[in-house]
Amino acid sequence: MGERVAVVSGGGTGIGAAVARGLAVDGFDVLVVGRREQMLRDCADRISWDIGRPHAVRPVTADLTDPEQLPRVVEAVGERSVDAVVNNAGGYLGGDTGSLAGVAAQWRANLDANVLTAVLLTEALRPALRRPGGRVVLVSSIAAQRGGGGPYSAAKAALHGWAYDLAVRLGPEQITVNVVSPGYVTDTEFFGDRMMPEGHAKRVAATLVGRAGTPDDIAEAVRYLAGPSAGYVTGQVLGVNGGSVLGR
Repeated sequence: MGERVAVVSGGGTGIGAAVARGLAVDGFDVLVVGRREQMLRDCADRISWDIGRPHAVRPVTADLTDPEQLPRVVEAVGERSVDAVVNNAGGYLGGDTGSLAGVAAQWRANLDANVLTAVLLTEALRPALRRPGGRVVLVSSIAAQRGGGGPYSAAKAALHGWAYDLAVRLGPEQITVNVVSPGYVTDTEFFGDRMMPEGHAKRVAATLVGRAGTPDDIAEAVRYLAGPSAGYVTGQVLGVNGGSVLGR
């Protein structure tokens, strides 16, 4: 089959790092993209060492909300085709919402972090996507389906509509576009110091399987959608949430 290339945004920690590891195990050469250079380097070195394949994962430092920094990713890919783009970067960004200016700033920040990063990375790499067989995966959130996150919920929901549009446009070229929508996942930076034992217990109780998700749970879903077995799956939202929101 030859060399396969995957690009994972927000790949230095949590879900992104688990996705990078899973794809590297599957034989991809993985580029992890983000703003924090040392964290990306540490992640890339650790995974490459653990799986015994030097430089299986390589870091690319770029702020994906800045169009002028996207060429760094394109240059790192070089002349190779890209088999999978995993748009994982994002998160909830708070702010002072005591004024309309503060509300506007918070909404713009969340849309930039969760939507614009995915749009710009995908558009930058779209010419390089393998035809046929390219894969685009967007990492959304259960908040897009049930609310509760204000501008974060809205931003993640926007990814769903954009994924449907992109799937229609790229389908004739045999490129698939899908969304993975995680529920409550531990061992990430998402909640920071905000998660209390009561909040954890409440979220676990909301599942049907009685446990929190892990980054590896999400990575397994991404590995499936990024792999050859998912060639007939496109324009779909795959919920990985322990049953806390049922499929619909």
